[in-house]
Amino acid sequence: MKVNEYLINLCGVHKSFGQSEVLTDIKLYIRRNEFLTLLGPSGCGKSTILRIIGGFEQPTKGDVLFLGQSILDIPPYKRKINTVFQKYALFTNMNVAENIAFGLKIKKEPTASINQKVEEMLRLVNLSGYGMRTIRSLSGGQQQRVAIARALINQPQLLLLDEPLGALDFKLRMEMQLELKKIQQKLGITFLYVTHDQEEAMTMSDTIVVMNEGEILQIGTPLDIYNEPKNAFVANFIGESNIMDGIMREDYQVQIADGMLKCVDGGFAKDEAVDVVVRPEDVILLKPGQGQFAGKVKEIIFRGANYEVLVETASFVWKSHCTAKYEHGDQVSIMIAPDLIHVMKRRRDSDQDT
Repeated sequence: MKVNEYLINLCGVHKSFGQSEVLTDIKLYIRRNEFLTLLGPSGCGKSTILRIIGGFEQPTKGDVLFLGQSILDIPPYKRKINTVFQKYALFTNMNVAENIAFGLKIKKEPTASINQKVEEMLRLVNLSGYGMRTIRSLSGGQQQRVAIARALINQPQLLLLDEPLGALDFKLRMEMQLELKKIQQKLGITFLYVTHDQEEAMTMSDTIVVMNEGEILQIGTPLDIYNEPKNAFVANFIGESNIMDGIMREDYQVQIADGMLKCVDGGFAKDEAVDVVVRPEDVILLKPGQGQFAGKVKEIIFRGANYEVLVETASFVWKSHCTAKYEHGDQVSIMIAPDLIHVMKRRRDSDQDT
């Protein structure tokens, strides 16, 4: 793919506030019609990237290309980009239709054209018949839809969404995740979404960019990032994981405190210190003597679809997700298939806690 076929290309972007560097050498491209999510903990720099693309901040160093052309000198209102923030910033002195039409009225479009486009937007966000309602009469989810419609009516090529579902309750947030994905697919507009919620990212995204401390740690599809995390931070941030220290004795042989494990990883130095990651659903509990390590059930938590079982072995407390019911104190053994063991470079001290 040629560079000018990317919708957005961040070229070595740095951003500092005073002596504090919040973005370090960000290299990232966004394809047309892609739903890309920036995912990471608060303060990792994801919203700063969004604001730089939107024109609300200038990078300290680097460039931002839109279809191959720099847009650093173009003010926000002239970019073919619109933004939806967590606080929707709707005009309470205007009704729903007037809020949605605001951008078109600024452009002095004909009234008939504006009315037609407003009705189209209301249908798109499932608010037909709501045009004359006041903003204060709407629920949080309905207000969010109005904010999206107001942004989309201007036909941007890129829609920036900065944690727009953060103020909604759990059930409504789940519903809006599906609605946003449907809208994006129907319109074919590129969405750049910012969140710290891994479930949102996994549900909606074509591509996820995992960030921490102003750096990009991994870029990939939701499936790739979940199944093949690049490091312990990503593994721990995307879903739950058992993470333990290991020593790569040789290719396909990794030693942890509980003993030696066969794996499918290679290319490490002999006796290199590594991190070993196993997802809870990949920790299989068997009868005593049938698995690799002996253990005793320490805690059981019912999670609806399954049980979360903590199993204490000689040197580690393993987390397992299973459908079988166990009792506190049950003797079990643990079995882990070689292809479900992920060996990766040892994490930095700053990566240990998320």
